[in-house]
Amino acid sequence: MHQPTEKHTIVVGVDGSAPSILALRWAMALAPLFNAGIRAVTSWQYQIAIGTFTPVLWNPEEEAQKICAEAVAQAFDGNPPPELEMIVSQGPAAKVLVEESKNAQLVVVGSRGHGGFEGLLLGAVSTTVAEHAKCPVLIAHGTDLPAGLVTAPGHASPEEGSRAGSSHALP
Repeated sequence: MHQPTEKHTIVVGVDGSAPSILALRWAMALAPLFNAGIRAVTSWQYQIAIGTFTPVLWNPEEEAQKICAEAVAQAFDGNPPPELEMIVSQGPAAKVLVEESKNAQLVVVGSRGHGGFEGLLLGAVSTTVAEHAKCPVLIAHGTDLPAGLVTAPGHASPEEGSRAGSSHALP
């Protein structure tokens, strides 16, 4: 009989945009509640262009690794959680994240990434992931976490500061 695998991972879509950095912060705040590690996932794919030249020295995988590492450093002020794993995969972002969702407790994405049109509430990737993911999806809006959400174990929000031993709280 097949035993289901335990899912102790929060997958985060990372493209280096401000919403994806917020998504990383949400994952950090929620990881203790889910007893989960974090997988920061950045995807890449070759762009097909007609009539233009792509430099031979351009390495999209290396660029994606750099984007992911810089976003993680920014999200966690250079001190990422030890259980964080950075993944770089080839393919369309939505497809890669939906595939990652098969083995995750939660997927967190920003409301919009680098592409799209100003004024849209949701980007194409967040919409597709929300529709097709195999686990719950949190779409991070705004510019910061809610005031009552603690971002790391051992750091209490002002209203939680008086409770001894508190490592996380929800608003």
